[in-house]
Amino acid sequence: TSCNEPNDLGMNLLPSTDLIEINNIVEKNSISSYTYTEDAIRTDEATRSLLGIFDDPVFGRTTINFASQFRMQYTPNYGTNPEADSIMLYLYYRYIYGDSTTTQRINVYELNENLIVDTTSASGGTYDYPYYQNVDLKSMASSEKIGEIEFVPEIKQDSVYGDTLYQLLKIPLNISLADKLVNADSTHMVNNDQFLEFFKGLYFESEKDAGQGGAIISLEAAAGSNFQGSALLVYYNNAENKLKASPDTLYYPYVISKFSARVNSITHDYSGTSFYPNLNTETGNDSLIFLQSTGGLKSKILIDNLIQWRDSANTAINKAELIFQIDSVISEVDKYAPPSQLLLLAINEEGKEYIPIDYYFSPLFYNGRLNSQDYTYKFNITQHLQQIIDGETENYGFFLSTARKNSEANRVVIKGHNSHTGIRLIITYSKFLQ
Repeated sequence: TSCNEPNDLGMNLLPSTDLIEINNIVEKNSISSYTYTEDAIRTDEATRSLLGIFDDPVFGRTTINFASQFRMQYTPNYGTNPEADSIMLYLYYRYIYGDSTTTQRINVYELNENLIVDTTSASGGTYDYPYYQNVDLKSMASSEKIGEIEFVPEIKQDSVYGDTLYQLLKIPLNISLADKLVNADSTHMVNNDQFLEFFKGLYFESEKDAGQGGAIISLEAAAGSNFQGSALLVYYNNAENKLKASPDTLYYPYVISKFSARVNSITHDYSGTSFYPNLNTETGNDSLIFLQSTGGLKSKILIDNLIQWRDSANTAINKAELIFQIDSVISEVDKYAPPSQLLLLAINEEGKEYIPIDYYFSPLFYNGRLNSQDYTYKFNITQHLQQIIDGETENYGFFLSTARKNSEANRVVIKGHNSHTGIRLIITYSKFLQ
C-alpha cells in the first residue's frame, strides 16, 4: 500500500526481452510406419465371444470358431423313466461386423477334451490356464457333427429407443446328446466339476462358401445381471408327466455362465491383400498402414527426429500430440466401422512393448479414442517425449494397435507418412533463454 505505482515494482530487475520463447512445430518427414501381424492374443472369457467367417475386400479372410462349457443351474431331476424328446441350442447375438447378406453355416460338435478356466488351489493360490487364438479347438472335439444351421446374420433395433435387439440362433442337435444328459448317472451330477468331466461342452465351427462377404457375429454367450445368456435345453417326458390329463412340456437348461470356459480360435489369411508383400518388413515406408483386432494387424511407428530433442537444452515440452488420420475411402467407414479406440505402446531396447507414462498420468489425456467428426485418433505423449529429452528413456518407436483385441472384429486403414494428412506429431514447447 506504500507504493504509488505498484505495476512498475521490480521492473528494473527484469531483462528487457522475454525469458521464455514458446514454439510450435509439426513433425512429419522423420516418421515412418510399417504393418505387422499381431502377437497371438488371449481369447478365453472375453467380454463377447466371436463367431463366423468374414472375407474382407481389403484385409482378407478371418475365421473365428468357438468352444464353451455348459453348466447346471441346479441338480436336475428327470423323474421316473425319463425319455428325451429333443435338444435345442439357443445362441444369442446382438452385433455383426461385415456383410449382412451372406449365408453362413455353423457346425456343432461335442468336446472330447476339457476346457480349463482359472482355478484356485486349497492354499488359495490361483493357477492360470490361458488360451490363445492359435488354440486347436477342432482337435479337442469329436469328429461326429451333432448339429448345424445355415443363417444370414441380421441386426434389428428397437423402434422407440434405438437399442440393438438380441437375435437368436436356434439350432436342433442330435437326440443322442439329449439321451446322454437325461440318462446321466447321479454321480455325474453331484456338482458342476463332476458334470463337466461328463459333458465337456460344445465346439462351434464356422463355414461359408468361397468369395467375399460373410460376417463375424458377437455372441452374447455368458449370462449377466440383466440377460439369461445362451443355453442348451433338453426337452423330455417321464412317467409322472404321462399320467397327467394335460401333460406339461418338460425341459431342463444347461447354461453358459460367467464361470464357464469360453474360448475362440482365430486365423487370418492375408495372402491376397495389397499389403501382404511388405507385411512384417521394414524395407519400405508404408503410405498406408492396416490395423485389425482379433489378433490381426498392428503398425510399427518410428520417429527418428525425437532423439535430436535430447540436445535441446533448457527446453520443456508443453504438449506433444501424435495424430493418425483414417483413410475413410479405403476403410469404407460407412460400411465397416473403425475401432472405437486404438492403443499406442512404446518399445524398449529388448523390443518389448510398454505403456507410456502419459497413460498413467491420465488415460483420458493419453486418449486414442476415435474422433468420428474428422476420423482421427490422437495420442498425447508429452511426458514420454520429455523423458527422452531428459535422457530417462530411449526412443525405439511405438506399436499402434486396436484396444479391444478379443471382443470386437473392427479394422481400419490409416494414412501413412507421405500425405498432407498422414501421421504427424505436433509439438508445443518452451525454450528458456539464457
